[in-house]
Amino acid sequence: MHHVISADGTRLAVHDIGSGPAVVIVNGALSTAKDAAALAATLAQSGMRAITYDRRARGDSGDTTPFSPRREAEDLAAVIADAGGEVAVLGHSSGAMIALYAASLSAGTGVPVRALFLSEPPFHFGIDEPAPDLPSRIQAFVDAGDREEAVVLFQREAVGLPDAMIAQFRATDAFAGIVPLAQSTVYDATLARELSTPTDAMLTVDVPVTILCGQQTFPILTAAAERLAAAMPHAELIVSPESVGHRLDPAAATRIVTARLS
Repeated sequence: MHHVISADGTRLAVHDIGSGPAVVIVNGALSTAKDAAALAATLAQSGMRAITYDRRARGDSGDTTPFSPRREAEDLAAVIADAGGEVAVLGHSSGAMIALYAASLSAGTGVPVRALFLSEPPFHFGIDEPAPDLPSRIQAFVDAGDREEAVVLFQREAVGLPDAMIAQFRATDAFAGIVPLAQSTVYDATLARELSTPTDAMLTVDVPVTILCGQQTFPILTAAAERLAAAMPHAELIVSPESVGHRLDPAAATRIVTARLS
């Protein structure tokens, strides 16, 4: 692990494994670079160089306020620059939103992207939007020191999990592991609010785009992938039977990525 410095001074923890064509992995909500370790290892074993990083307010990375989607784009730009230049970017969930947004801003922020792989980005396209005040309500719990309730609120209103499922998960050790990421849920909720519908620049990025969707995932994510593919005629939509429950299967993802970068 090493650190790179983003444009606003935030220290970002970066992990680099393998050699060959570089792929930067951008994780989704309530996850750190460790959650992409299996995917990174599989990519490395296939002859790729896999780069993961803790997004701001997560893991071994720092945080700097105020937050905006552009800050996340600048974070990705810093990681790409550290990698040596033009790379492919594989974003999952909110990480896919960041990847597409950063690529659309490349002329202004210096994010040279060779190809985009967008896994189940939660674009709403104006349908069933979360409440616009959700980020501020989550932040209120964080500021009050109640990070558990902040995470629960994010899961309930941003992810759409039923209370019974949240309660079941809350009783596990895994829940305690994501509580420290509470501040980052404010940022993911902000991304979902401000980038809910892709901009024209996002829909017309001049790089190859592959949209990935699991065959068994949340219906809202299937609908989002299909709407995005319809709005981006040059993009390729791939439905992966191996990816289940909004989890990107490492072997399937590696097979798709390597086939398109070879």
